[in-house]
Amino acid sequence: MRIKKGGAVRFNDITRGSGLEQHGITNPNLIYWTSPTSVLYEQVVRRGEGLISHLGALTVKTGHYTGRAANDKFIVDEPESSSHINWGKVNRPFPPESFDHLYKKMTNYMQGRDLFVQDCFAGASPEHRIPVRIISERAWHALFARNMFLRATPEELLTHNTEFTVIDLPAFHAQPKADGTNSEAFIIINFARKLVIIGGTSYAGEIKKSIFTVLNYLLPQKGVMSMHCSANAGEKGEVAIFFGLSGTGKTTLSAASNRLLIGDDEHGWDDAGVFNFEGGCYAKVINLSPQSEPEIYQCTRKFGTILENVAIDTISRRIDLDDASFTENTRASYPITHIPNIVGAGAGGHPNHVIMLTCDAFGVLPPIARLTPAQAMYHFLSGYTAKVAGTEAGVTEPQATFSACFGAPFMALRPSLYADLLGKKIASHQVSCWLVNTGWSGGGPGVGERMKIAYSRALVNAALDGTLGAGSFVKDPVFGLDIPTACPGLPADILNPRNVWSDKGAYDATAQKLVEMFRHNFEQFKSTTSPEIASVL
Repeated sequence: MRIKKGGAVRFNDITRGSGLEQHGITNPNLIYWTSPTSVLYEQVVRRGEGLISHLGALTVKTGHYTGRAANDKFIVDEPESSSHINWGKVNRPFPPESFDHLYKKMTNYMQGRDLFVQDCFAGASPEHRIPVRIISERAWHALFARNMFLRATPEELLTHNTEFTVIDLPAFHAQPKADGTNSEAFIIINFARKLVIIGGTSYAGEIKKSIFTVLNYLLPQKGVMSMHCSANAGEKGEVAIFFGLSGTGKTTLSAASNRLLIGDDEHGWDDAGVFNFEGGCYAKVINLSPQSEPEIYQCTRKFGTILENVAIDTISRRIDLDDASFTENTRASYPITHIPNIVGAGAGGHPNHVIMLTCDAFGVLPPIARLTPAQAMYHFLSGYTAKVAGTEAGVTEPQATFSACFGAPFMALRPSLYADLLGKKIASHQVSCWLVNTGWSGGGPGVGERMKIAYSRALVNAALDGTLGAGSFVKDPVFGLDIPTACPGLPADILNPRNVWSDKGAYDATAQKLVEMFRHNFEQFKSTTSPEIASVL
């Protein structure tokens, strides 16, 4: 193989066992095949895709889409997978013939263009990992894939046999009327062809979440629990997992100086224990503080990190993590090895603790509560958090959000299947379960205050080291939760949320309002859950 300038090869020079022709891609120009980080940096700068900040991180803009295009994601409705998919508002069907038509247009578009290919793996478990290939027209998207997935060794690259491929073309726009899409952007998964196509959006998170959806489809059918959670381990190897939606503290609380990080977002749980799906982290960095989140903050200052939509002074090249000019959803993608304290193998034993995180903007849930197994299943299926006024267009007051399994947009199968798997594992391994509210206390925004990160850390530490479990609890009469009466380092009055509301009547009314929201949402699960779980609230 003749290596070209910048680590690229010409299409006809490829002597690998399998090339791009197996994907229907013919006549591209230069191919940058599993290029290292330094080569991808050079290409990003040469192509004007981003800027290098003063301490080495790469800054990029994603344009119109600064988050996931949830309404533009589809799954191809084909015989092999159709009966397994939980069809509905999240998993929407796409005709096979429309997929083939759109994919043909994409392969035509790629002719004569430079392409970036990353061959890597998803899943740290040797038994359950899948070889994946990411093909993109953007150098920084290739670097994103290199950060977020597990890198193959040179020896593994020689025998890498791709099981799922992602074709990612941000500048290729669909024509909705002709192509059957919802807009110019699309994310379409074809389980039969083991192929994902992405176009019309530069938001790189679509790449990792599409493969997450694939794993959420494949693994549970093998009896392996797939989870939208972070995980870490103590000095003696005791494992905790943290379920939570965006903005609840999943990444922040798992990246703790006194514990070893297994992963920050996506994991499997098999007969051996927990394993990370990824090789990197994708953290929100708006208003990131070196005091409250030192490990993640330092990652924004390192070579190899990608900073999405973070403001940068184009003269001094200094970044401003407090600037939300482009979006509140500023992100950092970095290899997990940028974090100093990690579990190198990306795997741990069976969890001792399951922590379910919520950001309650109504300010009525306790900062922490112990859950019974039935309550854990109820809250797992509910997947509650709340949007805060001003974070999205049209949101003028706290708005409850329920996302089944703490990750409905990525769960291709029925929620009950994931819940049954989790329930069996919790029972089998006698796991302690906790609900942690990282949101408001004493009232909603403008009335109460957001829970301090230091308080949430102290509560989590006390739960994990057994301090809370050994103490006393009181029963919350509204939500039926067991609330600890004391925690080292915290004012005792904040543990019971009603105590810190100046207007007790307002608390009672708001809490009952949230209970009714829970009940209304849970109606969809009553027919597939036990009476004990269905009657939690």
